Amino acid sequence: MIISISTQIRLIIFSLTAGIITGILFDFYRLIRGFKDLNKVITFIEDTLFWVFTAIIVFIFLMYTNYAYMGMYVYILLGVGICLYLKFFSNLLIELHNKFFKVLGRLFRVFIYIIIYPFQYLIYSIKRKNKKKYKN
Repeated sequence: MIISISTQIRLIIFSLTAGIITGILFDFYRLIRGFKDLNKVITFIEDTLFWVFTAIIVFIFLMYTNYAYMGMYVYILLGVGICLYLKFFSNLLIELHNKFFKVLGRLFRVFIYIIIYPFQYLIYSIKRKNKKKYKN
């Protein structure tokens, strides 16, 4: 089968992009799952579900971009895309994720404090008035 140069370049770019998408999904999976060792059966089930989900997403992506053409070099470029992502961008994504959730946690604490403070003040005022009543 003869493929034009422009189509081959598109295949290369989209195959690398699919590899990078797989790397991003793998990082999200690692962050959601955590770095602890759980039960081996649960880990096996989670890993299997992740890779099935990822395979479906990559297949759909390649179907829309490469018309699901799966030559040997597509698999190689998927692997190269994953390696490039994990080597150069994975640490950055994990760091951004940690900073994002740290800021989100702080905002959540401030929001809760703003909601709870009026009730705490009201309860404190009632207790203080009750203490004054019973002292006299």
